[in-house]
Parts: sequence; structure tokens; C-alpha cells
Amino acid sequence: MAGHSKWANIQHRKGRQDEKRQRVWTRVMREIMVAARMGGGDLGTNPRLRLAVDKAKAANMPADNVKYGIAKATGSLEGVHYEEVRYEGYGIGGAAIIVDCMTDNRVRTVAEVRHAFSKHGGNMGTEGSVAFQFKHCGQFIFAPGTSEDKVMEVALDAGADDVITHDDGAIEVLTPYADFETVKHALEAAGLKPELAEVTMRADNMIELTGDDAHKMQKLLDVLEDLDDTQDVFHNAALSE
Repeated sequence: MAGHSKWANIQHRKGRQDEKRQRVWTRVMREIMVAARMGGGDLGTNPRLRLAVDKAKAANMPADNVKYGIAKATGSLEGVHYEEVRYEGYGIGGAAIIVDCMTDNRVRTVAEVRHAFSKHGGNMGTEGSVAFQFKHCGQFIFAPGTSEDKVMEVALDAGADDVITHDDGAIEVLTPYADFETVKHALEAAGLKPELAEVTMRADNMIELTGDDAHKMQKLLDVLEDLDDTQDVFHNAALSE
């Protein structure tokens, strides 16, 4: 989209995470605990836990913290019980938003999410109201200047669905959810290091917002991301200056 930079959006997101490392650690720890509780504490047989541990390493979380979280979740230690919950809604210009949370108190969390939507120009929707506009998939983002031919060859051979080169030079690789780790290992083995590697909800179509609408939407997204129980926020807004 004209004026929309995939790379700029990724850098903005990474910058916010760096500013709030402690919050990032908290979110990663919750993910580790839920993944371990659902699939066990063995990294070899629990791909969701492996991905969570990779996130912990990327955030420079101490290994002892990771071990402690797994131990709590698998019953070796007593801990708080977190559950996953998803909220859907609309932002500025009808843009679709998904907010994934982990909470020990659903009543508190839904109230906070609803308040954020209503205070900043959005509307809370019902379950399934916007999720159909997104695809659950693996996503890798490579910095501008990365060899498109090499990324395409390795990724497609490993089972990726698509390789997209954006106008700003960023390269995006999309994979089926089940093939995320296979493609990740293939890229790493080829010496290709993505700036972002995650399982995500990717919008099928984007809605471009500019000027005041873009600023309002970014504010709403920032507020949602800053909620204590928020794990991830997905949306289909292309925000231009």
C-alpha cells in the first residue's frame, strides 16, 4: 500500500517491546506456563513450548526464569492458573482488531479491554465478529537488503506458502501453522536470520488509515497492548503518516 511500510511497523513494535522489557518477560512467562500446562514440559514434544522458550531467549530472559515457569505450570511448584481468552472488535474506520489475553480473572480483563475500545474510538465485538478476516499462520520478516532469491528458494523448499517482497524492501515469508518450525529451522540452517519469527493472526486484507485516523488507531492499539493481561494484538490497519 502507498505510504505503508511493513518495515516501519515492525521497527515500531520492536521498539515498544524494548522499552518495556519487564512487561515482555511477564507475557512470555505466561505463554511458557500455559504451553507447558497444556502440552507438558518437554521441549522435544511440545512445539508451542519451544516457540515460547525461543521468545524468552530473544527477550534475554534468564534461563532460570524459564525453568521456574515450566516447573510451576507442570505441577512441580504451586502457581497462578492462567487461561487464554480472545476478544474481537473494531477500531478507527472499521479496522478489525483481535486481542489475545492470558488472565486469572476474566471479569477484570473483559472490563479493561471493553473500556480501552470505548474510550479510544473503537467498539467491542462478539466472538467471531472479525476473526474470519485473519489467517492463523507462521510469519517471518526479513530486513530490506536480504537476498530475495535465497529466502524464496529456502522457504518454498521447506514448505512455506508464500514469499512477499514489500515496497520498502522487507521480505515476508508465510507458512502453514503446522510447518512453522520446519521452515524456521531451514532458514536458520541457510544463514538467514529473520527480524521477526512468530505464529500470528495475519489479516487477509488491509485498511489504509492516514493522518488523524492513523494516529487515533495507533493510540488505541498502544492502549490495548499496554493492558496487563494482553499477550498479542492483531489488526488489519495499514497506518501511514
